[in-house]
Amino acid sequence: MRLGNVVESWKYPLMLLAGIGISNVGAWIYLIALNLIILEKTGSPLAVAVLYILKPLATLCTNFWSGSVIDRLNKRNLMVTLNLVSAVFIATLSFLSSLWSIYLVVFLINIARSIFDPTSMTYITKLIPPKDRKRFNSLRSLIDSGGFLIGPAIAGLLFIIGTPIFAIYMNAIALLLSGLVTMMMPNLEKHIQFNSTNEKISFEVVKQDWTVVLNFSRRYAYIMFIYFLFGCVMVMATAIDSLEVAFAKEVLSLSDSEYSFLVSIAGAGIVMGAIINTMIATKSSTSLLIGLGSLFVSIGYIVYAFSTIFFMAAIGFFILSFSLAFANTGFHTFYQNNIPVDVMGRVGSIYGLIEAVLIILATTIAGVAAQLISIQYVVILGTFVMLVISITLFLFNIRPSKAKLYSTASVD
Repeated sequence: MRLGNVVESWKYPLMLLAGIGISNVGAWIYLIALNLIILEKTGSPLAVAVLYILKPLATLCTNFWSGSVIDRLNKRNLMVTLNLVSAVFIATLSFLSSLWSIYLVVFLINIARSIFDPTSMTYITKLIPPKDRKRFNSLRSLIDSGGFLIGPAIAGLLFIIGTPIFAIYMNAIALLLSGLVTMMMPNLEKHIQFNSTNEKISFEVVKQDWTVVLNFSRRYAYIMFIYFLFGCVMVMATAIDSLEVAFAKEVLSLSDSEYSFLVSIAGAGIVMGAIINTMIATKSSTSLLIGLGSLFVSIGYIVYAFSTIFFMAAIGFFILSFSLAFANTGFHTFYQNNIPVDVMGRVGSIYGLIEAVLIILATTIAGVAAQLISIQYVVILGTFVMLVISITLFLFNIRPSKAKLYSTASVD
């Protein structure tokens, strides 16, 4: 009977994880296929690089207002709609010949993703009770790591069977399946009346919502400071990652096959970390998962930055990728337990906007500095900045007076 109760209570969380897994694998197939399509059309690495600028650009254009929409709409229905719309847009990529039309559609897909992510976080928080969130987040980290390995492998198989266009269609189908799975999830807000006449989205409503987030941030300054510090760690990781290929080629003098093997080692680290995280997460302190996880991610980057041979870089890659699952599980659990669901869409969107601005600035500065100085010096400096932020985050995580915030839902 107890086993039956457990299975029943985890029926919908497991369905949600399945939908996330399908979507993640499809996203990897889409990313690799789209890179190849653009490179084949233009022969220009710069044209491919533009694809990576479109994501934070979509966030900048979306997140200042999307939180107001998310918190006022039915989350499950919005997730289904965004999945289906994205699937249609992705399918239309195969019919486009103009580079600018492809960029426009990719930009629209990224807008849908910018809205989807905070929406799904709010829905997950409503669906999963506080006592199960750490377990769910650890399983989600495992699903994400599986997508990191399985997605590129399936993409390679699809390229053998067909073409990148065929792979694009497969991703559209994956999103449709994810949308269907989401449609079968419980409608947690069916009794809530949305979009009343006095809540239509306008500039004034958006302005008021920014004030709500600002007031919340002032009232719960510690919570938002932890959120901001963890976001800064991820910003620095993104900026350093933008120089990864150039570092491998110019500093480590790796061949294409050696670089691919290095990435595979990172993939192995992600999977091993996610598996161990799944086994110990529920017995571990959320504060230590965030603090130590982020600290060891930074240590991995430090080892990588100072490496001069493949073996040393591989150790750094393994350490940082192994630690990511712990850091992400701790952060997501902390976020879900401390941000009220009625403002979660607005908080996530506005802070996501700030993070996108920081990513663009940090990546641009890193790229320009690498051209003017030295790639290794820039990577070393970036990893030390990241280490300082991680140490600060760790010290604030372990403050005894804040222990309650790392247990269960603490903000009403």
